[in-house]
Amino acid sequence: MLRYAGHDVVFQEFPDEVTLAVNLAGCPHRCPGCHSPWLWLDEGEELDEARLLALADSYRGDVTCVALMGGDADPQAVARLLMAVKERFGSAFRTGWYSGSDALPAGFNPQAFDYVKIGSWKVGRGPLTSPATNQRLYRVTPCGLEDITPLMRRRGPA
Repeated sequence: MLRYAGHDVVFQEFPDEVTLAVNLAGCPHRCPGCHSPWLWLDEGEELDEARLLALADSYRGDVTCVALMGGDADPQAVARLLMAVKERFGSAFRTGWYSGSDALPAGFNPQAFDYVKIGSWKVGRGPLTSPATNQRLYRVTPCGLEDITPLMRRRGPA
């Protein structure tokens, strides 16, 4: 069972998307320097299909993407929930997943996702916006995973 500890509308998680980011609790990684250590606890409201679909529906027209942030303790549940979003809303939303794992899980179902971020937090390497990052952001295409991490690099002043 997945639990969530809140949600936000965010603008920088995926290129050219306004994203409903649902923060999942119970992160098993406990990366040193984590910016969200409260998500290590397995606390919060249960996130089942009905709840996620209701959340997505309440933001329809305001966001372009629904993303689950975490969920590494049950990646199959993450895929099931995001597949339900795709089935219910079709092209109204793209879907994304931020995983703290360094590799995709066994049995990964790419059909559930438009975007997938993988990689543990390493303080000295920085986030997706850093050229030194170990994390990778992929766009799921019919041909496989396209690494779009360079699109996340910070741009200098205009």
